Amino acid sequence: MTSSITQSPLDAIANVALGLDAAADAPAPAAADTPEGPTFASLGLSPEIVSALDAAGYKSPTPVQQRAIPAAIAGRDLMVSSPTGSGKTAAFMLPAIERFAQLQKTQAAQPREPRPQGAQGGQGDRRQRRPQPVARPGLLVLTPTRELAMQVTTAATTYGKHLRRLRTVSILGGVAYSQQLMLLAKNPEILVATPGRLLDHLERGRIDLSELKMLVLDEADRMLDMGFIEDIESIVAATPESRQTMLFSATLDGKIGSLTGRLLKDPERIEITHKIESKSNIAQTVHYVDDRDHKDRLLDHLLRHESLDQAIVFTATKLDADQLAGKLADAGFESAALHGDLPQGARNRTIRALRERRVRVLVATDVAARGIDIPGITHVFNYDLPKFAEDYVHRIGRTGRAGRSGTAVSLVHHAEQGALKRIERFVRSTLPVNTVEGFEPRKAPPANRGFGGRGRPGGNGGGARRFGSGSGKPGGYSNSNGNRSGNSNGGNGGGWQGKSEGSSRGGYAGQSRDGGYGQRDGGNGSRPGYGASRGEGGNSRGYGQPRGEGAGRPREGFSARRNDGPRGARRDS
Repeated sequence: MTSSITQSPLDAIANVALGLDAAADAPAPAAADTPEGPTFASLGLSPEIVSALDAAGYKSPTPVQQRAIPAAIAGRDLMVSSPTGSGKTAAFMLPAIERFAQLQKTQAAQPREPRPQGAQGGQGDRRQRRPQPVARPGLLVLTPTRELAMQVTTAATTYGKHLRRLRTVSILGGVAYSQQLMLLAKNPEILVATPGRLLDHLERGRIDLSELKMLVLDEADRMLDMGFIEDIESIVAATPESRQTMLFSATLDGKIGSLTGRLLKDPERIEITHKIESKSNIAQTVHYVDDRDHKDRLLDHLLRHESLDQAIVFTATKLDADQLAGKLADAGFESAALHGDLPQGARNRTIRALRERRVRVLVATDVAARGIDIPGITHVFNYDLPKFAEDYVHRIGRTGRAGRSGTAVSLVHHAEQGALKRIERFVRSTLPVNTVEGFEPRKAPPANRGFGGRGRPGGNGGGARRFGSGSGKPGGYSNSNGNRSGNSNGGNGGGWQGKSEGSSRGGYAGQSRDGGYGQRDGGNGSRPGYGASRGEGGNSRGYGQPRGEGAGRPREGFSARRNDGPRGARRDS
C-alpha cells in the first residue's frame, strides 16, 4: 500500500500498526483509485473510520486484517498468530472502534429523555456526583511494554479521529499516579495498559472493568514469558464473562494454548505464516567468536563499516546493555543503553535522540526495543543470541523498514550451536557464516560467505580508542591500557548523566564530559560528538555532567522502582 502524504512521526507509528508501506509515491490517477481486492469498507468498517484511513493514504487491508476484522465485528473471540509488521494492531483496533461507532449511531437515534425536575443540580447533588474518579472502559488492551502501549494508543487516536467522544488513555509504569488519575477521571472508552500498573489501579478502585465489552491481549506470549500470567488472570477475573476476547501471539501453542482454553469462548483461529527468508531486503549472517574479547573487537570493527548508518545491538541482560554502551562510547561511538530499568523519561529521551540521529548505536534488550520503528537503522547486531527463537525475527525486523535494505549480524560462540539451530529451524533457513580478515576465530567456521566478505580490518576511528582490544583478561571488557575487567565500582549504569571514574557504564558516556553538545577533539580530525570518547590527546564533550575523579555517582533512576512488571518477579529486560 502506498501513500502520497508527507507523514508526521505519529503517522509513522500508525503505519507500523497498519503494517503498510507509507512510502511517498506519486498519486495514482483517478481511474486507479478503486483497488483490486478487499478494501477497508468491504470489511464492514464505517465511513468515518474508512475516511480516517483514506486521509492517511491507505486503501487495502493486509491479510491478517482481511481475516480478523470481519470476524471481530461479528463478535467472535479470536486467537491470532501474525508476524511483526503485518498490521495486527489495526486488526483488533479497527473492529473495536467500529463497535464504538455503531454504539454512537444507536445512541444518536434514540430520543433524549427530558431532565427531571431539580436536575439543574444543587451543591448537594454536585457533591454526590463527585465521588472518587472511576474509569469504566469499554475496550481494554493489555501489552507487555510501554513502547508497544504507546504505539497502540497512537493507532487508536489515528483510526478514530472522526468519531466524537472517543477517548483513549494509556496507563503505564513510569508515569506519575496523579497524572494517570486525571486521565482516568475522563472515563475513557479505550484503555491501553501494561498489566502491573493496571492491576495497581484496579486494586485501588480507580478502574472498574464490570462494563468491559472487549479485551485484547497483544503479544500474549511475551507477557507470559515476562511472568504476567497471574496479573492477567487477576485482571480477567474482574471482567464480565460476556466480554469479547482477542488474543494475539507469535505462537498459538504451548502455554498460549492453555491460556486460550481458559479465556476464550469458541475462538476463531487465524494464523498468518511468515518465512523470514522472504525478507530479501535484510542480509543475515553469522560470525563465530572465540570469547568475549574476540566478540568485542569484531563488533568494534563491524560498527565502523562505511555502510552502517545507525545500529541496534541486542544484549541478553540490562547489565550487559549498560556496560557495552559505556564501552562503545569510550571507543568513540555515539551510543546509549535502552532497557526496562531506565525511567520512562530517560527512555523517551533516548529514543528521541535515536530518531534525531544524535545516537548512532543503541544497545538494547528485547523488551525495551519492541515497537521501535526508525528508518535509519541499517544494521542489527545480536551480541547475545535471543532466548527464544521468535525473538530473532523481532530483532532483525528493526532494520529493513519501509522497503529499505538492512543487515542483521549474529555474533555466535561455538557453544551456542544449539541456540543457533533453533533459530534456523524457526526461520526455516540456514544462516550464512562469514569471517572477516584479521578477526577469524581459532576454530574455523564452515566456509560460507555472507555479509561483508573478507573485509579489511577497521581503522582507529580518528584516534578514538577501540574497546576490547587491550591487555585485559579474556572475556571481560578492557580498554587500551587493560585496566578494566568489565565490572566497575560505583553507581549503577543507564540514563543520560555524566559518569565518574569508577562508575558503571550506560547511557551516553564519554571519557571526559563537560556537559552540552560538543566536539570530539584530537585524532585525525574532529566531528560532532555525542558523549564520545577522546581522540589522541584530546577531550570529548558529551551530554552529561562534569566528571569528577573517583567520585562515583549513581545514574538516573537505574534502581528506580517500577510497577509495570509482574508481581513477585523482576524482569531481565
